[in-house]
Amino acid sequence: MKIRELAKRTGLTAYTVRYYEKEGLLDSRHVQREENNYRNYTDEALDRLRLIKKFQGIGCSLAELKGILQDIDSNSRSNLDIIEWIVQKMKEVEQRKDELDHMLSTLRWMLEYRMGLMDSDEKNSALLERQLNM
Repeated sequence: MKIRELAKRTGLTAYTVRYYEKEGLLDSRHVQREENNYRNYTDEALDRLRLIKKFQGIGCSLAELKGILQDIDSNSRSNLDIIEWIVQKMKEVEQRKDELDHMLSTLRWMLEYRMGLMDSDEKNSALLERQLNM
């Protein structure tokens, strides 16, 4: 399939597909060049790009993706290694969740405070004091 069709089927842009190829995430199993030098992508490329999107969806960086795909291609990691990686990734997500929860709490306070400015000064003082004591 041509790059336009592949991009459409994966929800990626053609630029992104070419970038992944340039970065080595797609190789000769996934893309061949025709005589006119056009790229022709295999169904395996479609599966590979869907896998890449899944790993990006859990917050994997490009460097992590390269390592993960190399491990998948070579089957070089043990099940225990993979379990440890998953547990570590879960810890990272939990930490980010805590950070986002804190940000959300602060934004709620800011909203409550600003809405309180429309009511009375006493209410605002109490809200400010409450936040400072948290």
